Amino acid sequence: MATTAPPLPLEKTVAKMALRGSVGNAGDQKDPLPLDDGNMLAGVNAYKAHCAVCHGAPGQPRTAISKGMFPPPPQLFEKEDMVTDDPEGVTYWKLTHGIRLSGMPGFGGTLSDTHRWQLTMLVAHADKLSPAVQAALSH
Repeated sequence: MATTAPPLPLEKTVAKMALRGSVGNAGDQKDPLPLDDGNMLAGVNAYKAHCAVCHGAPGQPRTAISKGMFPPPPQLFEKEDMVTDDPEGVTYWKLTHGIRLSGMPGFGGTLSDTHRWQLTMLVAHADKLSPAVQAALSH
């Protein structure tokens, strides 16, 4: 059960099945906020305060916390880990409820719906950020 140990047989398969079953039809939800720099910049502020320690910032090395986690948290602004193909509702569900045994906390009781949707928007559009949003995220 150590985070430094290799995955147990079928661990990834069972975890993915459980997550898909839990998420249900959350993928049908759409972000109710307008896609604009104001919401994206608010998402950047929330991301830097609550997410970057695990999920990283563009062009920055992984943190010691991130390196010690299992499974390793996706570095959401690196091409190979972007989740821009996840439905918005799924990302929002993960932000709201968290993911057991992964280190991903649920923010449903600590962040407003608006902040969670702003974070969802930022992650969903990580591959096409405006220069202002990129600059805010990198500083």
